[in-house]
Amino acid sequence: MFRVFCAAVVTIFLVTGCAGRKPGAGTIVDMKGVDPYQYQIDLAECEEYADQVDVGGQAATGAAGGAVVGGLVGAIAKDASAGRGAGVGAVVGGAKGTYRGVEERHQVVGNCLRNRGYAVLN
Repeated sequence: MFRVFCAAVVTIFLVTGCAGRKPGAGTIVDMKGVDPYQYQIDLAECEEYADQVDVGGQAATGAAGGAVVGGLVGAIAKDASAGRGAGVGAVVGGAKGTYRGVEERHQVVGNCLRNRGYAVLN
């Protein structure tokens, strides 16, 4: 059980660490008629807003929920797999929480740029 828990925690930290790339990375903006200097300023400001999204917190919440569900599924199966189910659930839940947090960061950047008049294509 302890090994499963440790593996879940390490996986969550690794997945959360991958979420550290810039939230504006991958945002596609139609640059026709756009001042590139002003765009960089606006992008940096929008990324600061996106940094307020708590990706680690969403990963932890997802891991906790996944552990509960996985443990319940293991307990319902009436065998010794409740601990394993909780560990697997924590890893899957943590990954899903991290993904949601990263997606929310991208959405914040896109919305911010749209509100500043840019044509965001994705």
